[in-house]
Amino acid sequence: MDFRQFGLFDGAAPADDALDAMVGDATVHRIEAHTDLRFTRRHTFGRSRIELDFGGHTVSTVGIEKNTTDNPFGAVLYFRGTVTTTTVKSSLSAPMPDLADIFEVPDSKAFTVGQWWSVEIDAAAGTGIYEKEVQKLVQVTEVVDGTHIRVNYKIGWDLAAGRTFTWTRVEPVERAHVRNMVFEGVPDVPDGDTLSGSHPVAYEYAVSCDVSGIDATGTFWPVVMRRWCTYFRTYECQLKNPASVTYGGAGYLTQQIYCLYGHVSDCHVANSRHLNDWTASAYGYVTNCHGDGDDQGPFVTHGQFEHDLTFTGNSGLMTFANSGAAWGGAAKRVTVRRHACSWFVARTNVTDLTLEDMLVIGNAQPNSGMIWINADGAQLRGCTASGPLVIAQSSQRSKRPTVIADSAFTQGKASEITAAAVTADVHLLRVTLKGLDGAQFNGTGELVLDHCEFTGASATADPTAVAHADITVHGGNFADTGLVLKSAKDQRLWIDGGARFGGANSAGAFLSRTDTGTDSGTGAGRTVRWQLDGLDSAAGSAGTAHLLITGGVNHYRAAGSSFTGGRLDLAPAAFSGDSHLLHTGCTEDGVTRSAMPAEGERVRHTAGNLLL
Repeated sequence: MDFRQFGLFDGAAPADDALDAMVGDATVHRIEAHTDLRFTRRHTFGRSRIELDFGGHTVSTVGIEKNTTDNPFGAVLYFRGTVTTTTVKSSLSAPMPDLADIFEVPDSKAFTVGQWWSVEIDAAAGTGIYEKEVQKLVQVTEVVDGTHIRVNYKIGWDLAAGRTFTWTRVEPVERAHVRNMVFEGVPDVPDGDTLSGSHPVAYEYAVSCDVSGIDATGTFWPVVMRRWCTYFRTYECQLKNPASVTYGGAGYLTQQIYCLYGHVSDCHVANSRHLNDWTASAYGYVTNCHGDGDDQGPFVTHGQFEHDLTFTGNSGLMTFANSGAAWGGAAKRVTVRRHACSWFVARTNVTDLTLEDMLVIGNAQPNSGMIWINADGAQLRGCTASGPLVIAQSSQRSKRPTVIADSAFTQGKASEITAAAVTADVHLLRVTLKGLDGAQFNGTGELVLDHCEFTGASATADPTAVAHADITVHGGNFADTGLVLKSAKDQRLWIDGGARFGGANSAGAFLSRTDTGTDSGTGAGRTVRWQLDGLDSAAGSAGTAHLLITGGVNHYRAAGSSFTGGRLDLAPAAFSGDSHLLHTGCTEDGVTRSAMPAEGERVRHTAGNLLL
C-alpha cells in the first residue's frame, strides 16, 4: 500500500493515522510513499516483516508531539520487540575464556534452539556499575547438555568463575526495514532541549532490520538509534547540521548499543557529532563512511567492552574507548585500515589495536595531527601523521608486542613519545620521527629501534632522552639528535647493524647518560651497559662527542665501529671501581680523545684500533 490511498498527496495533512493503519494491517508487507509527508506523532511498532520505502521524498515533523525526557527512542518510527517475563540467572562454576560460545546455565531445558534472549553479565566486584563485558541479544543455536547451551556469539573477554549472567527471553522485531527518506528535523531546537527535536528511526530488540537511503538534516537524537540489535545494515545515509553536537547522545547519524553483527557503509555526516558509535557492541564493520566538519569525532567507541570491530576506507576524526572509567574504558581487537583524519586517539584500555595505512593531518584544533595509542598489543603499519606519535599504557591484556612499523611522525618540542607508565616492550621498525627536540621515551620496558630515521628539528635541538631499561638500535640514521640514557635505574644500550649518527645537537654529544634521580641522588650507583657493534658515527664539528660518559658505573664495549671527526669523552671517573671498558677493532678518523681512562686490568682501548 501507499499513502495516496489515504488521500495524502503532500505534507499538508499529517500522515500518522495512515501510517498506523498500514503497519497495523498484517496483510501489508510493503508501504510506499510517492509524495512528501508530515508526521506529528512518535510511533511505536512491534511489527515484523515489513518494509517502509519513502521513495526519496521529504518527511517533515513540524508540529510533532513532545518527546519524553532524554529519550533517544522517541523516533517517528520506533520498532521494539517484546521482552517477556521469562528470566534465568546463571553463575559460572569455572572461568569462561575469550571467544567461547558455550554458556553454562542451571538447566538447559529452559532454552530452545531458535529462541532469542538478551544476556547480560553482572559487573565484576570492585568495578564500575556499567563495567559489563557481555550485553547482547543472542539466539540459541544448540543445547549442548543439561547445563550448557551454545549461542550465535563468541564472547570477547575472559570471565572469571563466579560471574553471573541474567538471561531474559525476547521476541524480537524481525526484518522491519526503512528506506529512502529525506528527513527534516524540527527547526530551531535549543541545544539542551531533549523534548522538542525529532529523528526518524529507532530499533530495540530487533533482528535483521536494515536502514538505507536516509538523508537527514536538523535531527536531535541519532538518525538511526539501535539498542539490543543483531544482524543489521545501515547504508547510504547522511546527516547534516544536527540540532546539537554537545548534548550527550545528540547529533549522531547512528548509535549502536549492545549490538552484534552490524555493517555501516557508504554514509556521510557534515558538522555533526558522531557518524558511528559502537557501545558495548561487537563484530561490527564500518566501510566507506566520511565526515567533514568533524571536530566532534565521527568515529567512536564508547569504551564499554566493545570488541572485534573493523573500519575500512573511512575519513574523519576517530577516538576509541574515551567515555570514562565508569564503563570500563575498554575495547579489544579493533582494526582500522586506509583511514584519513585530523586526529586519532585510543589511549585508554584498548587492547590489540591494529592501524594500517592511516593518514593523519592536523588542523587548527588543539592537539590535532597526533596518533595516540595504548601500548597493549597495538600494531601500526604504514601510518603517517603530521603530528606526534604518543604511546601511553593503561592495560596489560595483550599477548602480542606493541609494534609501530613503516610509519612517519613529526614530534614537537619536548614531546613525550612513551609515557612513564609504559612497561610493555615497544618496537619501532623503519619508523621516521622528524622534528625531534628534547623528545622523551619515558617508558621502562624494552625499546627496539630497527632501521629508524630520527631527525632533529635543527642542529641545536636537544637530544632524545630515553628511560627504557633496555634499548636496542638496529641500523638506521640519527641526524641532529642523540640518545641520552636518563633512567634512575640500570640501563643497557645495544647498537649494531651500521647505525649512523651525524650532525650536531645542543648537548654536543650523540650518546650520553644522566646521573640524577637514583637512590643516592647522583646516579653514581646505577650501571649502564654500552654495547656498540658496527656503529657509524660522524660528528658535524670538532666539539661534538660521539660518546660523553663522565660518571656512574659503566660496562662499555665498542667493536668494529667507525668514528669520524669530533671527540671521544670517556672520563676516567666513569671507568673506576666496577666499571670496565673494551674499545677495539674501531676506526677513529680525525677524532680527538678528549678524555680516556688509563689502561689497566679493566680498561683496554689501545690495541687493535686504527687511529687516523
